[in-house]
Amino acid sequence: MTTKPALPDYALEREAGAPAHPVCGVDEAGRGPLAGPVVAAAVILDPAHIPPGLNDSKKLDAARREALFAALRPAAAIGIGIASVEEIDSLNILQATFLAMTRAIAALPRAPHVALIDGNRLPKQLPCPARAVVRGDARSLSIAAASIAAKVTRDRMMLALAENHPGYGFERHMGYGTAAHLEAISRLGPSPAHRRSFAPIRNILSPSP
Repeated sequence: MTTKPALPDYALEREAGAPAHPVCGVDEAGRGPLAGPVVAAAVILDPAHIPPGLNDSKKLDAARREALFAALRPAAAIGIGIASVEEIDSLNILQATFLAMTRAIAALPRAPHVALIDGNRLPKQLPCPARAVVRGDARSLSIAAASIAAKVTRDRMMLALAENHPGYGFERHMGYGTAAHLEAISRLGPSPAHRRSFAPIRNILSPSP
């Protein structure tokens, strides 16, 4: 008999003081791609109106993520934070991710009591106490909701970049380093949307002798 994998729940939020105090989950999308921004989301759920089926965005297909994001928007407080390609290249991807997370928390309509942040490290100078949660998108409903909001928002941005920079296939791989993407970069050269600090782009721009 096989058991279903555990779904995220609201236990970590309750430990942090929810629902009496607002607790947000924070996650990002886009640390690994060769192009496009990194996007973070912060979400405060209303435990009485949590859309069924919330899960780590990586375990959902695009249509399901879109449907859940649409269900979340009227039922939860959502803040979005973005760090641009230029900020990624000047700061490095980790610090740019932390910047996007900080912006996402600041964009919430009300300040959270505690932030539950996916991962094992925390941004500095957050506006509230925070806890790092390893594999948080699989454990916390708020972080799972944030992972969906961040992923859907970033995918929409990549679709817009695909229209502005045709030929790279952003609409298919969302900027990740697939074989087709690397071939397009070699053929067309990097676009303004590409991260020049990432090794594949840097090597194309400055090949070793």
